[in-house]
This record gives sequence, C-alpha cells and structure tokens, in this order.
Amino acid sequence: MFRQITETVFASPQIGSDAVAEAKALGIVRIINNRPEGESDDQTPGAAIEAAAKAAGIDYVAIPVTHAGFSQAQVDAMREALDSAEGPVLAYCRSGTRSTLLWALARAKAGDNPAVIASKAAAAGYDITPIRQLIEMLAAGG
Repeated sequence: MFRQITETVFASPQIGSDAVAEAKALGIVRIINNRPEGESDDQTPGAAIEAAAKAAGIDYVAIPVTHAGFSQAQVDAMREALDSAEGPVLAYCRSGTRSTLLWALARAKAGDNPAVIASKAAAAGYDITPIRQLIEMLAAGG
C-alpha cells in the first residue's frame, strides 16, 4: 500500500486509521494528509487519521491539495513538513499522486535535480510529467 519514493518518504492512496499501525511499524514519524476533507463519501476523515497517529506517537500535518493545482504556500508547507521530520514520512491523498507531485515540487524548490526527482517518482509508480516544466523552473531557482 505504501510506495517508497526515497529512503525517508513514502506515498500512499487514502489510508484508514488501521494503516497507522503499519506506518508506525515502518518507523514513520509524520503523516502528511494531502487530501481535502469531504472529497469523497468513502474517505476516512482527517481527524480520525490524526487521532490514530497521535495515539501512536506519530506527528500529523494536513496540507490539502484540490484538483485545481498547487500553490506556492502548499509547496513551502510540504517542504517544511518533509525537512523538519526527524525520520520517515508518509504522505497520502486519494491515489498518492498529488502527494508525490507535491513532494516533487518541494524537492525541486530545494534544488534537487529534476531527472532524479522524476526517476524516484517513477520507481514508486508515479508520473510527474504533468508538472515537469514547473519542476524544471523551480529547480532552476524560478
């Protein structure tokens, strides 16, 4: 269920409270929810995931991303959430794609090589082609 993008970053489709124990077993120290509340009737509410995470001693951060796209504030918040974690992080949304794309944008803004970002995302089963131009621009300091 969890797809490993880097040594310390995992992406996942929507998780339930039961997945928090699996995350804890992997050493996850922070769960990042990239899914807006109420996006679908079958999603586990963020508050339930947050409660399960906190009970397991895992930090929880919500950075919701709609299908409208990514804002600079979201990219900055994701970068901060990733950079300040003292261990592995799990980010989730409906399919894991928005979480992976936001991770890619955050890493590009940090100056990582776009080809390496694309390769790591692809190895985890995610395609960053839709935002590749933006990644190139951010990595170049734009």
